[in-house]
Amino acid sequence: MPASDLPLLIDAARIAGRIATSFAGPTARRWDKDDGAGPVTEADLAVDTYLRTSLLAARPDYGWLSEETEDNTSRLTRDTVFIVDPIDGTRSFVEGARTWAISIAVAQRGIVTAAAIHLPQRNKLYAAGQGVGATLNGSPVRVGQAHTPPQVLAAKPNFEDRHWPGGRPDSDRHYRPSLAYRLALVGQGRFEGMLTLRPSWEWDIAAGALIVTEAGGAVTDRAGAPLRFNTEDALLNGVVAAEPALHTAMLTGLGAAVS
Repeated sequence: MPASDLPLLIDAARIAGRIATSFAGPTARRWDKDDGAGPVTEADLAVDTYLRTSLLAARPDYGWLSEETEDNTSRLTRDTVFIVDPIDGTRSFVEGARTWAISIAVAQRGIVTAAAIHLPQRNKLYAAGQGVGATLNGSPVRVGQAHTPPQVLAAKPNFEDRHWPGGRPDSDRHYRPSLAYRLALVGQGRFEGMLTLRPSWEWDIAAGALIVTEAGGAVTDRAGAPLRFNTEDALLNGVVAAEPALHTAMLTGLGAAVS
């Protein structure tokens, strides 16, 4: 249940942060994954091992989905699963930057119920539980409308006109390499929205999606459909997350059905 899972995730995220930062990013051993899937480092694997061992020891009935663990279909038989990205933003970690994050979520029957995103080198720990709100370092956060025009976190290709048959809402584009961090920043109210129009892995999105919704924002896929987790291919049809008015405007611009 969310109330009992959230402290578990927060404690695990803090310890995982200490493990990750014990490796020097630029000098950590690294490999390139098959099929151009990006780099992985010894820090990713160490964090993954710790989280898998400790979290499943605490919740042996839960399934497991992680970027750095070979997937199998057994998780599909479980009502509740952990969804984990040991280091979201591995390229940033390798470069010695501070914008990588540890992302941990619990999903029950496809819905995220507890989440933690930790940026240890920025001393930021975002957390959320279903129905109990979202926090940053223990203080409540809310989505906002602080900027005119709105500020949106997205990679540059997402702003190309070809994606916006209904016209892109007036906004200023910004970028952070970690998708989890982008979502957390929207939940914090630092930016009004984020989007990624490419198919997105569940482990990049699960924790941040709950942080945004518990902070009063809206999150869907690029077609306006609700996000569902622990699917067979673990992929989402892009993600649009924002304060509610901007979310509606972005979906309209993308030509999505808006309820």
